[in-house]
This record gives sequence, C-alpha cells and structure tokens, in this order.
Amino acid sequence: MQSQRPDRIRKLLADLVAFDTVSDRSNLPLIDYIESYLASLGISGQRIVDETGQKASLWVTIGPADRAGLVLSGHTDVVPVVGQNWTHNPFELVERDGRLYGRGTTDMKGFVAVCLAMVPDMLAAKLKAPIHLAISYDEEVGCVGVRPMLRELARKPIKPLGAFIGEPTQMQVIIGHKGKHGVRATFRGLARHSSIAPDGVNAIEYAAELITEIRRRAVLLAADAERDSLYDVPHSTLLTSIVHGGAALNIVPDHCVVEFECRGIGISESREVTDAIIAWATAEIEPRMRQHHPECGIDFEEILDYPALDTPADDPIVTLAKQLSGRNDHAKVAFGTEAGLFVSMAGVPSVVVGPGAIAQAHTPDEFVEMSQLMSCAEFVERLIAHCAK
Repeated sequence: MQSQRPDRIRKLLADLVAFDTVSDRSNLPLIDYIESYLASLGISGQRIVDETGQKASLWVTIGPADRAGLVLSGHTDVVPVVGQNWTHNPFELVERDGRLYGRGTTDMKGFVAVCLAMVPDMLAAKLKAPIHLAISYDEEVGCVGVRPMLRELARKPIKPLGAFIGEPTQMQVIIGHKGKHGVRATFRGLARHSSIAPDGVNAIEYAAELITEIRRRAVLLAADAERDSLYDVPHSTLLTSIVHGGAALNIVPDHCVVEFECRGIGISESREVTDAIIAWATAEIEPRMRQHHPECGIDFEEILDYPALDTPADDPIVTLAKQLSGRNDHAKVAFGTEAGLFVSMAGVPSVVVGPGAIAQAHTPDEFVEMSQLMSCAEFVERLIAHCAK
C-alpha cells in the first residue's frame, strides 16, 4: 500500500485541482467527488450546507465515534487566477522536476489530497481513537465556511483532543498566528460643482484624514506595541488597503470608500485597534462633516474577523505535532488560518502544520514539491500509528 502512495496522492491532487473552487463559486462538485471517493471505501460523512445551498463543508470520522480523536483540517476554496500570468492552465496539474503545479496545490489542496490518500491506511489500521477530516469552504474570504461546522462540533458530546490545520508551513509546527479584523468605511459627502467647492462636503478629503490617522497608529504599533520574536513581523500591523471615490475632476466627491485592516498578535488586539479607530473617526471627523449637512457622515462595516492563535508551546497537541513531524522546533506566522476558530468556537487545541511554502500560495504557477507531500504523508502515517495504539 505504501508503494502506491505517491500515485494515489498525484491522482487525487490532479482531480482536486481540476475543480475551479475560487471562493466566489460553488464547491459542491468537489464535495460530491470527495464523498464518492470515501463511499468507495465504505465511509460516509456529514455534509454541512450553507444558507445558499451552493457550498458545503464535510465532517468525516474514521474509527470509533464514541472516543476522542484528532482532526486533520483543510479548506477547498482557492484564490482567483484572473490577472495572473500562468504558463499553463491553472486548473490542470502539471509535474516538472519534482514540483506539482496548479492553483491550490500549496494552499491547500495538496494537504487535502494527502489526507484522502491516507484513508485506506486509516481503515487498515483498525484505529482505537478516531481520525476526523474537517473539509471546509471560503477560508480565503475570512474563514467563513468552517464556522457552521465548528458550531456543530461544539454540540457533539465528545470533542476531539486536538486539530492539525494543514496550511503550508513546510511541515514546521506553528503554534501561533495573528488575528485579523477588516473594516470598510464609507464616507457620505455632498456633491457640488468644483467651482463652488466650499459649498460641498469632500468625502475624499475627509477620508484622507482617516487614512493619515491609520498610518500614524501603524507607526506607533511598530514602535511601541507588544512584540513577539517568534513572528517574522514581531508586532501587530495596521494598514489602509483599498481607497476609491470621486466621479469627475470638476465635481466635489460625495462618496469615498476606505478599507483597512489590523493583524494583531493578541487574541483580541486586532478588533481593539480597529474599534479605537472607528471611535476616533466618529468623534473627530463625522461631527465636522455633519456641520455642513446633517446627512453627511461615515458608515462602518466589518469585512472579516478571525481570532489569533496562541497555543502554549508545552501544550500536548504541540508535543504530539512535533513527534509526528519528526521536528523539535516551532514558530508563529503572520498569515491567518482556521486554527484560532477551532480553539475559540469548539475548544479544540490546535496547531498549523502542512506541506508547501506560504511563499508559493496565491502566486501564478503555484506549486508544491512532491517531497513535501510525502513528508506530510509520513506525518499522517505516524498519526495513524498513534491512534491505533
């Protein structure tokens, strides 16, 4: 069975990559495929469908359901390829020089393919503790799809002992990642001919005040905030990422949209930072806009929110992850994952560990090295042996 493993992984990854599961599209054809594959092995899972009926997560238990086990978690959605210069069809797997190219190979269909390829080994091992597969959707747009699944998990009488989230870490054990809170500010001004500009309310210029304040606070975070040397960027970050407004050169703009985010080290720091900015703008900018016209002002809305991960280095799930990966080091990363939600929503201790490098994620000609997928398979093989004891 082990000799067939590389071919099984390649075949499954090629099939998964062929599904165009960019986050704005349905993932149901891919879920159908996974369910059919598992059914051929005598396994069924629990499908959790979203309110649109167009997307679903899948919770699968292999082994005894009446005991606490461990979770392998991955998402099915990928980022868009529009505007990227690919040298081949991004939804067709291409292998060259030990690298497997295609959208999602690293982030993170490679991990899902390995987990599915190892299911026959799980069945053959006669597990004494179960291994669960948690397959989600819409991770790339704010860790959306895993939340209904975790609400279901939180209601189960027996909770898993821990979860391994297979985002690309080159199989290094990641015990922490930053949280993120994103906000959209819509400035409502008053349009006038630019020749009588003082009679209008310039939404762009008031938005510029917010942008300047965001920049000022970002500098303070970098200089004065709590630091954590395990991160490559050892402090919380804050930035404006999108600005658009105005209609014509000779019109006072009555509309401007600003999007900004904070990635915070602390569990709740990202939201605390953005909430403080909203409070400042509401007190300092909005009253001056309304002095000109009562209907002017600022509307704030949350774009996305996910918590940070901060698993203690001596937690049993960290110790186990190091044993399974054959490593003794750990780190933290700036990019977000579903791991923090496993902890906050379901109380399941979690780490991030998976094949591939984050530098390849979201890029044109995205690839994962076959050696990384095989290292991941060895991780899962050791997990199977652990759960069979």
